[in-house]
This record gives sequence, C-alpha cells and structure tokens, in this order.
Amino acid sequence: MSQLSEFVGAKVEAQRAFFASGATLPYKFRIQQLKRLSEALDEWEAPLCEALWKDLHKSKEEAIMTELSIVRGEIRNHIGHLRRWMRTRRVPSPLKMFPSRTRIQTEPLGTALIISPWNYPIQLLLNPLVGAISAGCTAVLKTSPAVPHTSQVLERLIGLTFDERYIVTFGGHRDVNSALLEQKFDLIFFTGSPSLGRTVMEAAAKHLTPVVLELGGKSPCIVTRRADVEVAAKRIAWGKTLNAGQTCIAPDYLLIHSSLKEEFTRHFRKALRQLHGDDIARSPHYGRLVSEKAFDRVAAYLADGDVLVGGATNRTERYIEPTLLEVRSADVAVMKEEIFGPVLPLMTFESLDEVVDFVNERPKPLALYFFGSAEESRRVLRHTSSGGACVNDTIMHIANERAPFGGVGNSGMGHYHGKRSFDAFSHQRTVVSTPTCIDLPLRYMPYKLFPLIKKLL
Repeated sequence: MSQLSEFVGAKVEAQRAFFASGATLPYKFRIQQLKRLSEALDEWEAPLCEALWKDLHKSKEEAIMTELSIVRGEIRNHIGHLRRWMRTRRVPSPLKMFPSRTRIQTEPLGTALIISPWNYPIQLLLNPLVGAISAGCTAVLKTSPAVPHTSQVLERLIGLTFDERYIVTFGGHRDVNSALLEQKFDLIFFTGSPSLGRTVMEAAAKHLTPVVLELGGKSPCIVTRRADVEVAAKRIAWGKTLNAGQTCIAPDYLLIHSSLKEEFTRHFRKALRQLHGDDIARSPHYGRLVSEKAFDRVAAYLADGDVLVGGATNRTERYIEPTLLEVRSADVAVMKEEIFGPVLPLMTFESLDEVVDFVNERPKPLALYFFGSAEESRRVLRHTSSGGACVNDTIMHIANERAPFGGVGNSGMGHYHGKRSFDAFSHQRTVVSTPTCIDLPLRYMPYKLFPLIKKLL
C-alpha cells in the first residue's frame, strides 16, 4: 500500500470512528452544521467568486445565481424540514401480522465520498454535502484540479469550518481519486462524465457500495412550428452561454422545424447581442473554456458543419464565440459527443415523429428542452425519456430545490435536491415490534390451522 493510500485510509478510518461515536445523529448537531455551512458561504462569498473568475471567467452575478444561491436554497430547505424528515413513521400492518406494529426509521448510511466536477465546483460539491449533513453522515470531499483557485478556497473553507473527522476535503489529481476509490465507503456520490461514472461504479462494486451518479449526455432542444421563436432563441442562447456552455444540462443540440431555421438564426444572433453585447469577447458575463485541451476539443467541432452565427476563437484566451452550427448528418463528432462548450449544432426536421425517433435512438439524456404547444409537449414527453425536462425554457428545472434532480440510464442514477438529498444519504429501516403478551399459534408449525392462515395471506 502506498503512502498516499495509507494517508487517505487513515482519514477515512477517523471518520468511521467519529460516525460510530454517534456524534452526527442528533437533530441539534445536524442543524448546527447546516447553519455553519450557511455562515461559511456568506463569509467566503468574495473569495469564492474571485476564484471562479480566475478559473472560468465566471462573473460574480453568474457565480451567485448558478452556484451560491442554489446551495443556500438547499440549506434553507433542509433546515426548514429536517425535523419532519427525521421523524419515525408508523405504517399500517396487515391483519396477518396481528398484533405486531410497523414503523420506518431513517438512519444515516455512514461515511460518504462526494466527488465533484470542475464546471460548477461549488454547487456540485456543496449541494450533495448538504444532504450528507442533514442525513447524519460524515463526508469525504474531492475537489477538481481543473479549477485550482476555486478548489483551494473550498478546501480552506471546509478545513476552517468543520472537524476533519466529520468533513474532510482532498485536492489532487487522479492518484488521489484512485486512493479514495480503494477505500470502503457507505455511499459514493459522483458528478462527472459517463466514462468516469463507469470507473466509479466499478470501484464501488468491489465493496458493494451504493452510488449516486450524476452524469451528462447530449440534451436535445426541440423547436416546433408552434413555438414562440423569439422567446425560444433568447432562452436557448441564455442556457447555452451560461458558463460558456460548460453545463451538464446545457442544450447540446437543436432540432428545429425546417421552416424556422432562418427566423431562429436571426433571433439567436440578436439574443446573443442582448445578453453579451456587440463584442462578446469583452462581455463580463461570458466565460472561457476551462483549459487549452478543452478549447482544442470544442474548437474542432466547428469543422463539422456550416457556421450560421459566431465561430470566432482565440486559443490564448481559451475563448470560443457562441456558435450556431448547421450540420447535415448525425454521424459527425459534434452530434456524437457531449459538447461541453458554446457550440450548438442545428438539424432540421419535418415532423414530430422524426424528433421522437431521433431522441429515442440515442442514450437517454440528462435534460430535454421543448419549445412548442402544450399538446405537442405532452406528446414528446410521453414518448421520450430524460433525467429532467423544461417546456418553453432551458436549465430552470435544476433551480427548484423542492423537486428531484438526476439522470436516467446513461445520464445517471439516483436523485437529489431537497428531501431526495436527505434520502440519498439515508437508509429506510423497517422495524416490526411484536408484544409478548399475545402469541397466536397460526404461524407455527405444524400449521394445524393452515386453511385459516391461507385466507389471511
């Protein structure tokens, strides 16, 4: 065993011992820790926003809107409902179990590993942590090395706010990931790509560790003839340019009725100017690709079709202008790989049947966006599957902390946000209590009263 593995193992064992002490179980302790996290977010808001600007060119406004405010909303929701979520629930027992009573106790799973990605490094690390805290778990956190400034601030924030026996943070690269995945955890919560999700699931299988996988995929955006094209263009442009398209639920490709292509292109160009000004490269609200490697990968997609809007690039600044790209075939790379950048490939269709078939022929996406009539939306949603969906909007389904968020199939498994976060880090334990003053002979061998038993079953 390497020194790194021994070091990581010692931290995990310290957390196991802390959990075994029962310190995390009381309601009062959990509420105190949620409030400490909330206070830490307030105290560290400026350094976190500054770090996001350095790493991703993410503006303070966008940082607060898409990262900090979502975590704050999650904390408020848990504080407001935790006592009820923790409460033991009685459930009816059938006559065959008389005189037993049944109740369900919620208990924490134990020590959890939370691995976050780089694109929303605050939200996607701390939102799951809120669930771990409210459920009564201890947590080992792994930040992303791709955003070093933000990860360093997060590590300091956690280190100064919590006892490391309770919550501890690791930075580092794949060697740290490997050392962490060698350990036995009671839950692994991973957000990232489907390929890395398979690696996590394989490691978890060795210990039969449950997993929550929040992955990605190619989220379709559909615009029909009955859509409000101007509104659709603006909302799609907004959803695609948040974090320079580096969002797991960003519109990944556009399916638009053939009669609307030119009108949509005109409105999309106009929407980009309204959002980011005439010179998008100077916009304080438009991000940059996370690395030169990411820039090279996304820039290469521009050769897969005809540029209708945008297309400018600057490798030195890792800048790619928001680009609407018409493609003639679904066989090109931009239509096969998750883009994770500000390039939006466009394909036209003639009928909704084409759209449904096209979506269903591909892995289930994390999100599906539909712009059109209510009747059309019901038809598409009824005949397709996705982790979440928006009708006449993009992105916004993640903003409701009272609704579950998660993938399906290739885009992930398990849900979180609100009570689903509490449930994700908890075990529902069924407890049957039977009095000793009554001991009916019906269930005992040699089953002399079996005809009566059969009627009760």
